[in-house]
Amino acid sequence: MKSITIKGSEREIVGKKATKALRNAGKVPCVVYGGEKPLHFSANELSFRDLVYTPNAHTVVVELENGTKVDAIMQDIQFHPVTDKIIHVDFYQLFPDKEVTMSIPVRLQGSSPGVKNGGGLLFRKRKLSVKALPGNLVDFFDVDISELKIGDNIKVESLLSEDFTLLHPDNTVIVQVKTSRNAAEDEEEEGEGEEAEGAEAPAAE
Repeated sequence: MKSITIKGSEREIVGKKATKALRNAGKVPCVVYGGEKPLHFSANELSFRDLVYTPNAHTVVVELENGTKVDAIMQDIQFHPVTDKIIHVDFYQLFPDKEVTMSIPVRLQGSSPGVKNGGGLLFRKRKLSVKALPGNLVDFFDVDISELKIGDNIKVESLLSEDFTLLHPDNTVIVQVKTSRNAAEDEEEEGEGEEAEGAEAPAAE
């Protein structure tokens, strides 16, 4: 999985006054949990742009001025109720031999013949929760819909792997094509020889 580096400074003073001063200076107070003790630090709000405002999933390298580097994942984020500015971020430290839970986005690949015949594409699971060792975390799940006809669906069971555990029932529907009044009958030859044209619906939430 791709990683984003967040550069910051360790916070020696933790309290309401110190936190308010940080936010007034354009800094975001953060905490990394999961280690021997919580690691308090602050970073510029712009540092979180590529981590927060994206449909993609990333791990994080917290890099502090004192030379400390910590691998982590974002666990929780708080926004100001009026300005929508980031006011606090919690991270969870990663260890190579310890499984973590994370939401991974789903990307649809190909062009559904069922949709071409008038069916409606329902993208029911745009993200899937997985439990895995950090080294087995994937950037996204690719789901091929190039053979999806009217009435067909693709379920979580099609993505099962020994590298991770999907935290959803096997029969959970990820994507399906439902019939509509104007839908034509699917033809067996439909879609043969065609190149994938990308997803029928955006993968971002």
